[in-house]
Amino acid sequence: MEVEIVERVIAKKQVGESCVICEQIRPAGIHLYTSFICTDCEQTMIQTETSDPKYKYYVDKLRKVNKPEIYS
Repeated sequence: MEVEIVERVIAKKQVGESCVICEQIRPAGIHLYTSFICTDCEQTMIQTETSDPKYKYYVDKLRKVNKPEIYS
């Protein structure tokens, strides 16, 4: 069981993770709760003005990010 978890973590670091914005596998980025945002999308979002049509696209994509529930 523990070996499988370690193997999955190692595989993620070697291959990358799926970005919640561009939906491509990327090697580097940030985690927002349980979602991954690649470095390229992060930089593009930061530089997007609220009047830009792409802003709504990013807001819609970020709606996929849910705060994880806390289980006791």
